[in-house]
Amino acid sequence: MSEAQGKSTGVVSGAGSATTSTVISETKTAIDTHGNTFKVPDYTIKDILSAIPKTCYNRSLWWSLHYVVRDVAAIAVIGYVGTNYIPQWFPNSALLRGAAYMIQSYLIGLFGFGLWILAHECGHSAFSDYNIVNDIVGWLLHSWWMVPYFSWKFSHSKHHKATGHMTRDMVFVPYTKEEYLEMKKKSVLAEVLEEAPAVTLFNLIAQQIGGLQLYLATNATGQPYPGVSKFFKSHYWPKSPVFDAKDYWYIILSDIGILCTLGVNYLCYRAYGSHFVLINWFLPWLWVNHWLVFVTFLQHTDPTMPHYDAGEWTFAKGAAATIDRNFGFVGQHIFHDIIETHVLHHYCSRIPFYNAREATTAIKKVMGEHYRYDGENMWKSLWKVARSCQYVDGSNGVKMFRNTNNIGVKSE
Repeated sequence: MSEAQGKSTGVVSGAGSATTSTVISETKTAIDTHGNTFKVPDYTIKDILSAIPKTCYNRSLWWSLHYVVRDVAAIAVIGYVGTNYIPQWFPNSALLRGAAYMIQSYLIGLFGFGLWILAHECGHSAFSDYNIVNDIVGWLLHSWWMVPYFSWKFSHSKHHKATGHMTRDMVFVPYTKEEYLEMKKKSVLAEVLEEAPAVTLFNLIAQQIGGLQLYLATNATGQPYPGVSKFFKSHYWPKSPVFDAKDYWYIILSDIGILCTLGVNYLCYRAYGSHFVLINWFLPWLWVNHWLVFVTFLQHTDPTMPHYDAGEWTFAKGAAATIDRNFGFVGQHIFHDIIETHVLHHYCSRIPFYNAREATTAIKKVMGEHYRYDGENMWKSLWKVARSCQYVDGSNGVKMFRNTNNIGVKSE
């Protein structure tokens, strides 16, 4: 990969006997997948935080709770209307009833992911000023969607502390060139079909449907932890290397939340039947899984996105290795702006989402060209990213995405 060191020189002249002072600042660069020059950010985290208005940090318990009530109410209304009226609307057409039930599950899944985001706010203490309230609300909401709350909270915190770090980040850690080629050698079929769009499509479908559960169960896309079996890297295992020893009982409490959800759904099955659980919980749960992987993947993977070796990484650089995208009405009003203000979220995760747009405007003035935004349709971006971002490569501490599909710049 072609990489360079860029320099900018400023000269300050003094009068009389004063000497001329030359200040040289070096900006490390790399070449992204598109062939454009990427400049490593040179501002500090202090510069970023100083630019954010103090009012953006204000958290209102009642305003946050009103979003929980709103989303729960929307799910309840959709479920009630669909369950009771779809059979009346389409009494003679199983096909139309099926289509209507799919729409019902989809809509519940949208607001379900909205609740997931509010639980995520709780995990960052952005929901309210009261940690006990944050943890109770977060545990309830995440448990309902089969995410172990404290387990996620702890591993997600480590992700925020090391975003873009090749050996410390916790999710969507990319393959290096060497790791990717070694993986391909182990699969003859992969070697033959690696450039086929059908393979990309299959991998995307598998990722979107099962990616979250695979991550929770085996720490897939996280750090490898050599010598530890997949099960014992699980978010459900209290002694997993993902966690610290002090987290043990919190992981147990997270697992209890999962068991409670399974128990409640079993009781619903006994009382109302399998169809009720399928349409009102299981299929929406699959949608929530999809949205989480969809959003997270595209927030942290892009042809313009760097990753850093340990010697080059700083918090300010890593937080900038994220990207804001646009998901229209749904992104802003149902997904609580998690897509549109994610860069800000990585610089200061305690700012509640309803103040994040104002804070984003403020930090963009500091970040300048280092702020990333892509307003392209996110479904198009998903395909492009999957085809072009297969591994990272670089020799100067800054690694950029490359691929074997002959898209963009090739590795050396």
